[in-house]
Amino acid sequence: MNKTEFINAVAEKSGLSKVDAKKAVDAFVETVTSELKAGGKIALLGFGSFSVAEKSARKGVNPRTKEVLDIPARKVVKFKAGAELADIVK
Repeated sequence: MNKTEFINAVAEKSGLSKVDAKKAVDAFVETVTSELKAGGKIALLGFGSFSVAEKSARKGVNPRTKEVLDIPARKVVKFKAGAELADIVK
């Protein structure tokens, strides 16, 4: 499902117009993005939680040339599904 299909599904299930559903989805994405950028965590009960994790620097190997590379430290976004979502997906 891409963003347009998601917006259409939200509009259909919520009774909102597609324009309002697009605004709601965009506001959700913007809110999650800004909170994670600030280093925060978002927990949606029953759905899951978004957080930022630190990955430390490490050594890697280029499989083609076998050259050892330094992979720098970085931040990654993590999503952990809530219990209800995990049960539904099973």
